[in-house]
Amino acid sequence: MEDVKYRRVLLKISGEALAGEASRGLDFAMIGRVCDVIRRCVELCVQVGIVVGGGNFWRGVKDGGDQMERTRADHMGMLATSINALAVADVLEQKGVDVRVQTAIEMRAIAEPYIRSRAIRHLEKGRVVIFGCGTGSPFFSTDTAAVLRAAEIGADVILLAKNIDGVYSADPHLDPDAVKYDSITYGDVLAQHLQVMDSTATSLSMDNKIPVLLFALKDPENILRAIRGEKIGTIVKD
Repeated sequence: MEDVKYRRVLLKISGEALAGEASRGLDFAMIGRVCDVIRRCVELCVQVGIVVGGGNFWRGVKDGGDQMERTRADHMGMLATSINALAVADVLEQKGVDVRVQTAIEMRAIAEPYIRSRAIRHLEKGRVVIFGCGTGSPFFSTDTAAVLRAAEIGADVILLAKNIDGVYSADPHLDPDAVKYDSITYGDVLAQHLQVMDSTATSLSMDNKIPVLLFALKDPENILRAIRGEKIGTIVKD
């Protein structure tokens, strides 16, 4: 059995990453590559929980702007995450992976309601659990949902798969002198206002002492490298 560093992980995948180069909608070739790697993680007896974003369809406060009431706009974003959760679940099942979708807003015809003890039992049985609808409450991002679910299921690490390969001192697209960090503390992330996660998610991970490993999803193999403990991306911890 191949040695891995983490045995239970919470993988956060942004909606934009699921859209691939198109940035909107679903890129099933990209989703297939991600699910191939998740299947290999399961074969290594790694317990995998997944939180998906919804930005490839709708981002509450950003897309709603001042045209909609914030709570309703956020609820639309939660529904967008459920679309992504079902898409990822379907591709995983096609690849022979046992998977369950749980949503923070009840929609029993298509998914289980989120129940912590049931989610943990699924993980212990080797099933991938995909958490949809964020926290189920407006004003909270899916990054915050990822940290919350990680704390609830007792994850060893949060794998933050984004469209950037680590945490930088500034936006590397705007500042050529931006420096990439191999490791940084939660406190420094908050003090420097670095765009790792929103401040609520960062504070919650700090309070619960859950390390966050941020890396690029452009190469889905990075998920497996992270689980093996290879040096990749940026680790945020105490």
